[in-house]
Amino acid sequence: MDSFFDRVTHRWPAGRRDYHWHILPPLQQARAALFEPYRELTHREGLIPVEPAWYHVTVLHSAPVQQVTDGELEQIVAGVRQRCAAEAPFDLTVDRPAVGSVAVECAARPGAPARRLWQATVEASTAVIGDRVPVLPAVYYPHMSLAYATDHVDHRPMKVWLSDHDIAPVTILVEHISLVAQSHNGRRITWHHILDVPLGG
Repeated sequence: MDSFFDRVTHRWPAGRRDYHWHILPPLQQARAALFEPYRELTHREGLIPVEPAWYHVTVLHSAPVQQVTDGELEQIVAGVRQRCAAEAPFDLTVDRPAVGSVAVECAARPGAPARRLWQATVEASTAVIGDRVPVLPAVYYPHMSLAYATDHVDHRPMKVWLSDHDIAPVTILVEHISLVAQSHNGRRITWHHILDVPLGG
């Protein structure tokens, strides 16, 4: 594994707040079902575990806060509300983690309803700000990171640990998506919560 933050800093420098749309799991469920069972896996040298309050499934990494006016943000939110009103709430299952190239990452499924939320936020954003910023991620698949690498980490002992522990997947009910102003300091990702947009109106 290599440093997640070294990989993203060229497009998202430390300290810069960017708008993100997220699916946020309930805090108590996140702590009980995702943080505590994987503590031995995520609390290792070279890894920074994500605290349960900051668990998220990214829907869209949007524009830097300073590049979007208040009026533009209002239009984007209105577009997201309109599109999300046509999407029903759904269950999203967060699978057992895998050791990725830069993070301990849980794939989430089904992808189709989450991908429709990505498409809704992309369409609402580009309708207002055009191609001012690239669409991130350009190819969408829902996932949740439990820890980020901050240095080179040997993945083999982690894969051994995963092979020895049979922990069930976790299902969360997605009833809304959240707009946040998010930044990182080269070690941790945090955000200021702005608003929620419900699914199904």
